[in-house]
Amino acid sequence: MKLGAENKKQIMILAGIGVVALILLARTFFSGDDSGPAPAATNSPAAVLNGAAATANAAGGATSSTGKPSAPVLGKNGKRPKPIPNALDPRLHLDQLQGTEGLSYEGSGRNIFVASAEIPAVVKTPRLTPKQTKEQDYARLHPPPPPIPQPPPINLKFYGFASKNGESKKIFLSQGEDIFVASEGDVISRRYRIVKINPTSVDIEDTVSHHTQSIPLTLG
Repeated sequence: MKLGAENKKQIMILAGIGVVALILLARTFFSGDDSGPAPAATNSPAAVLNGAAATANAAGGATSSTGKPSAPVLGKNGKRPKPIPNALDPRLHLDQLQGTEGLSYEGSGRNIFVASAEIPAVVKTPRLTPKQTKEQDYARLHPPPPPIPQPPPINLKFYGFASKNGESKKIFLSQGEDIFVASEGDVISRRYRIVKINPTSVDIEDTVSHHTQSIPLTLG
């Protein structure tokens, strides 16, 4: 008999839970319509702040603790401050968008994509004394003569001796791959004349530039 009574209690509890579940399901189903207002989160900090801001910005609708209507809060310029917008308001504010579309950026005229060059410091020209001015004028009117061009070097090299007893001194001279045998007064390579053969050098004259060059009688 006790088991039958316990089963009845359990059946009644389950029936009660089922009725509550049906009621919650029906509320959820009928409150899912988008046309109805969404429940506001009154316990969140943002909602509390926004509610306080809306209350502070209400025009003449607020009352003091004594029950009398309080005066509206005015700014420094005597005008009523604009209400603080609700950060959680999902509505599109067309007036604010139109206000931003009318703004135009004029800038300061500086190209931000080009590095600005540093302005060089003004260099002051030193003042010249009358003597310095006279010297500059003289140098400008009387320029120095152009430098004398140097004659090309004689590219002959000593190669050896070719002297015999009873004959005049002869030497071997090389120019690149060509080798010449000459004595004093001879002209080699149709241009160079052997002026004098010394014990340690030979004097050669360039018949084109009339330049004389001394070549040492050493190998290498």
